Amino acid sequence: REMGQDRRVSFLQESPADERRRAGLRRMRTVATGLLVLAALVYVITLRLDHGGVWGFVNTAAEAAMVGALADWFAVTAIFRHPLGLPIPHTALVKKRKDEIGRNLEEFVDDNFLTEEIARDRLAHAQIGMRLGVWLDDAEHRQVALREMARVARVGLQRIDEKEVRTFLTDVVLPRLAEEPASPIVGDFLAGIVEDKAHRGLIDIGVMELHDWLAQNPDAFVAVLEERAPTWTPKWVDDRVITWTYQQALGWLEAIHDDPEHPAKNAIDDLLRTLASDLQQDPTVMERAEALKERVLTHPQVGETAESLWVSIRASLLRSIDDPSSLAWQRGDGWLTELSEKLRTDEEFRGGLESRLGDVVAFFVNTYGAELAQVISHTVERWDVDEASERIELFVGRDLQFIRINGTIVGALAGLLIHTLAQLVLHLT
Repeated sequence: REMGQDRRVSFLQESPADERRRAGLRRMRTVATGLLVLAALVYVITLRLDHGGVWGFVNTAAEAAMVGALADWFAVTAIFRHPLGLPIPHTALVKKRKDEIGRNLEEFVDDNFLTEEIARDRLAHAQIGMRLGVWLDDAEHRQVALREMARVARVGLQRIDEKEVRTFLTDVVLPRLAEEPASPIVGDFLAGIVEDKAHRGLIDIGVMELHDWLAQNPDAFVAVLEERAPTWTPKWVDDRVITWTYQQALGWLEAIHDDPEHPAKNAIDDLLRTLASDLQQDPTVMERAEALKERVLTHPQVGETAESLWVSIRASLLRSIDDPSSLAWQRGDGWLTELSEKLRTDEEFRGGLESRLGDVVAFFVNTYGAELAQVISHTVERWDVDEASERIELFVGRDLQFIRINGTIVGALAGLLIHTLAQLVLHLT
């Protein structure tokens, strides 16, 4: 290209199918050109023969066939290049109007495809919910879905480096958490937990774990009390006191677990309520909580712990997703089975899912539809004009050669008809 002109870059990539298209285009060009050459040979051979009989019809048909073939050759060629290299006006249309073609194609796609009404209509006719439910009803299909999800999860987990996790936490997350006051949030959260008694389950678990440990380790309990027993008391007294104390401890723990309104539980509730209130209102408690939070978050060991924890979690997850017999796969298959049943049998659930999917598609179409359509014109503008013309011809040129073939045949038939009518007029006059 000359200096100062816009230099285009090749963004078009060859595909294995392009060679097949190129071979098909050459074949059809050969057929169309062969018919033109055949018509020319027939015309030349019959030019000096007696035109009063059959040869007149043949010669006229051959002449008209040549005219039709040449006219359609010119029309087809003019779409992509200058015929015979001559700069004839209104030829090489693809090269001259490439950018305009891209803009027109963008407008066509934007007006006729990327609209909310069309997107919702296509989704409604697709019946995605029912088809997905039927597909997931097959155990082999569920395994295919799980394998694909496992493959994606594996790639995602492997791409997250532990050093990056540590850097993200220490450079982004932890400094931000250190700056934000946490005690009012923790206090409000704790107050909500106490109000809903969501902590009672944790208390029951702790109590029963302690009860079970005492029940299984009475010797440890006895050893602790014997160590602290007075030296002057008889051993049989110590044994009876320790045994009674041990039974009382087990009974006390059982009572705490079984009685929702046990005084110990109420005392814990009161303690937690006071702590929640102090975390939100007491400046001294709030200051101490923030200082503790800052010491914890800024400790050098936090980053190492987070890195080590991530390595362990990732290794565990990778083992689970790589083992089809693991609990993760079994749970996944169960969830997909439940999803399949609900999609097939629950019309309300299926309709809600498809409606939300329609809302998502409509949002993207309305928000980004114009930008998506602009990709067409932007891409076409970046194409080299010569290469774009060649590639477009590669895709549609084979079919356009039928225009040349049809032009040759129709021209020959039109020539025969015209010659026949001319002969009839001559005979009638």
